[in-house]
Amino acid sequence: MRKSALFAFALVVAALVALGLIVLSSASEANGVRLHKDAYFFLKRQFLYIGVGIVVAVVAAFVDYHTWRDIPGLAWLFYAAVAILLLFVFPQLGGRAVNGSFRWINLGPVNIQPSEFAKLAIVIVLAVWLDRAAWRVELFTKGLVVPCLLIAVYAGLVIKEPDFGSVMVIGAAGGLVMFVAGVRLRHIIPAGLLGGAAAGIVMCFNANRMRRIMAFVHSVFGGGQEVVEKVTTANMDPAAYQAHMALVAIKNGGLWGVGLGESMQKQYYLPECHTDFIFAVGAEELGLLFSIAVIVLFLAFFCISVYIARNASDRFGRFLVIGMAFIVFFQAVFNLGVVCEALPTKGMALPFFSYGGTNLLSAFFAVGTILSVGIHSYRDKKRVLARSVLMR
Repeated sequence: MRKSALFAFALVVAALVALGLIVLSSASEANGVRLHKDAYFFLKRQFLYIGVGIVVAVVAAFVDYHTWRDIPGLAWLFYAAVAILLLFVFPQLGGRAVNGSFRWINLGPVNIQPSEFAKLAIVIVLAVWLDRAAWRVELFTKGLVVPCLLIAVYAGLVIKEPDFGSVMVIGAAGGLVMFVAGVRLRHIIPAGLLGGAAAGIVMCFNANRMRRIMAFVHSVFGGGQEVVEKVTTANMDPAAYQAHMALVAIKNGGLWGVGLGESMQKQYYLPECHTDFIFAVGAEELGLLFSIAVIVLFLAFFCISVYIARNASDRFGRFLVIGMAFIVFFQAVFNLGVVCEALPTKGMALPFFSYGGTNLLSAFFAVGTILSVGIHSYRDKKRVLARSVLMR
């Protein structure tokens, strides 16, 4: 493990956060004025979330990651606590609906989204279980049944909200950790297909999600609707509206952008311009160079994480890093795919950019965990080298 890799990773995260704040300062103005009579309402709250997130990341980085495994029951307690939080999003226990979904718990001035914590918890608990299982991960029960049950509990609770995007992240992250741990592909692949089929069946009975999928299929295979500078929205499918408006923003931005603060799409044409579709505003105002920079930074985030995982001191650290990095990277890729209309419309935040406290804290916790593995692996390597020198 090289110390330079840890510095590079921290710099990449800092660049993502800084770029996210710059774009949010512009993208959130219109909605801030409309909803709260304050153009900087969302930006000020985002600064607060980032401050808390940095504290979370620092604590997670300097606390030995082995704590999750070495303190008996700690990972399972975290898993159970998140499962209980997922129950509290439902109306019977005080949850509130937003856009027809029950995903948030109201805690006075703030709302938390437990499904964001579920993504972290599934990686941690699977890393602990699969590390302790050692070679027995190749067995059907130890390697497949127990991990799949752990994933299924969260997936079942989250899909009831409904939040198909989080179900996808939980299942994919869990499957990746299982693969890295050495669970046999002949076990993982059928289980993944079965889980995907189950989620697909549930989705078929959700009119809103099916409308989005059909709008996407029509746009790809049915000729769609040409994106031009002036889009007529009278006959546009509501499910495809935001994706079309996002493409208009990207097209308007061109190579150099229209200038920071000069976006037209954020003026009520793109309702979620400060959350799920913030990338489109950045592309409109800062141009193609911004888009390339964002893609490069997220690729660097994942590649450096893989390097840290490969040089981790043990299997447990490797599982944690791969799982945590995948959560952030997968959400980024999916968000960019939706904004560019390469994927069906699905509300999924762009890590470090989209406004929102829970997603930001989750991303910072993932960053802190990755750094913890890197820092402690680096220290372990130094101790081994020092010991070898003394023994000469």
